[in-house]
Amino acid sequence: MAVTENMVRDIVREVVAKMTLSESAAKSHGVFRDMNEAIEAAKKSEEIVRRLSMDQREKIISVIRRKIREDAEILARMGVEETGMGNVGHKILKHTLVAEKCPGTEDITTTAWSGDRGLTLVEMGPFGVIGSITPCTNPSETVLCNTMGMLAGGNTVVFNPHPQAVKTSIYAMNLCNEASLEAGGPDNIAVTVEKPTLDSSAVMMKHKDVPLIVATGGPGVVTAVLSSGKRGIGAGAGNPPALVDETADIRHAAEAIVNGCTFDNNLPCIAEKEVVAVQSVCDELMHYMVTEQGCYLISKEEQDKLTATVMDEKRRLNRKCVGRDAKTLLKMIGVEVPDNIRCIIFEGPKEHPLITTELMMPILGIVRVNNFEEGVAASVWLEHGNRHSAHIHSKSIDHITDYARAMDTAILVKNAPSYASLGFGGEGFCTFTIASRTGEGLTSARTFTKRRRCVMVDSLCIR
Repeated sequence: MAVTENMVRDIVREVVAKMTLSESAAKSHGVFRDMNEAIEAAKKSEEIVRRLSMDQREKIISVIRRKIREDAEILARMGVEETGMGNVGHKILKHTLVAEKCPGTEDITTTAWSGDRGLTLVEMGPFGVIGSITPCTNPSETVLCNTMGMLAGGNTVVFNPHPQAVKTSIYAMNLCNEASLEAGGPDNIAVTVEKPTLDSSAVMMKHKDVPLIVATGGPGVVTAVLSSGKRGIGAGAGNPPALVDETADIRHAAEAIVNGCTFDNNLPCIAEKEVVAVQSVCDELMHYMVTEQGCYLISKEEQDKLTATVMDEKRRLNRKCVGRDAKTLLKMIGVEVPDNIRCIIFEGPKEHPLITTELMMPILGIVRVNNFEEGVAASVWLEHGNRHSAHIHSKSIDHITDYARAMDTAILVKNAPSYASLGFGGEGFCTFTIASRTGEGLTSARTFTKRRRCVMVDSLCIR
């Protein structure tokens, strides 16, 4: 086989990424052997950060943005290499989105009341050192989003990243600390330990100098944070359904649903995890998915093999399958498909384990219902009360309204891929910490601040 220029370029990029990965552990800023040491360093930096002006904080954030753009491909490749999950091209897009749409100090605002009795201000002040637990699904993206938002609010952050993504997470923290130093700020605005564990997480959650804990991950870690006795922000699990009714543009719905489901191999918690389709349009929807959107319709026998491969009898996920592409998953059950196959679909009851379980794989079970009302009920049941994300394809304003009220989720996307909710192809800011369980929704800089009221009576009212 002839060696092409593109092949050489890809090899060079991989080597550079590996070199950077190995070097980062030795020279990273903000990495400590002990969690108590890490928190102490973050506390010292926080005393400097809280005195920085908004302009100084924004200068640091601007350098972080530039460095993310410069290292987007390295971060993407490191994430896939270390975790074995996701798609490099899509991860590059996600990092670019973080650099462009994650809010900075512009999100910190002041509310004022002025009247006959004087002036009252409500301002956003820092918590101090914030503890953050981050996942392996979006490791560097979450670290970068959280650091920028927390810094904008005048805080520093101590991370306990997922052990499966610690090298990628450390690289992202190092980037933030280098940006701070370059912009004239302190080191250790983002810190962690060399080997994060459940024990280091427990130290962080109990430490007197960490008043706020932010958890991005599964239900277990969020429950632990909410049981810590401290203020907690919980970004937990979801199982987002996509409902398609009889009024929808079916061809567009097929394209949007598959695009959202396959983005980064279905790792984002907002991604479409199953489809609920009204009887009158279900066959047409599946037709477009197969003929135009690169979906493979599996047989009943293949469903059983796939179920046994991606989870055990207790419905625990096979970690080797999470974040894998459709072709790889099919190959695991002995099915060879062309490269254009990007999603696995099948029709089944809502109770099917591949439908009711949040898989984080490009597998879409399709539940056929008799009418819209039945579809809403099925969607509510499938979302499991996480109140995280839901999607609908409909031209009926009444249907969209009824669905939104019934789902009561932090995110609702209408007639678009799920990633539009993060500002990718839609309006609004980007975040990778979506606090559905504790009610903050899409977090940003203002989420990581305390409200403080300042009252001046009978003065500073000029009329």
